[in-house]
Amino acid sequence: MNVIQCKMARVALGWGTRDLARNAGVSPDTIARFERGEQLKGSTIATIQATLEAAGIEFIPENGGGPGVRLSRSTANT
Repeated sequence: MNVIQCKMARVALGWGTRDLARNAGVSPDTIARFERGEQLKGSTIATIQATLEAAGIEFIPENGGGPGVRLSRSTANT
């Protein structure tokens, strides 16, 4: 997960940085630092990514069109 994917995922879920922080069990400042491009521990990024995935986000790898995100089918249909 990169910075842009994190921001895109939040928007897709309708979450602000505080929502993501609360759900991931990290501080809002941690989310803000990551989205500014600052380095975080790999385990912290993994926790944030797992939280977004649990909420229904699928991360799309770089495949010629650039990395992205999408809502899983089950989330998109609710």
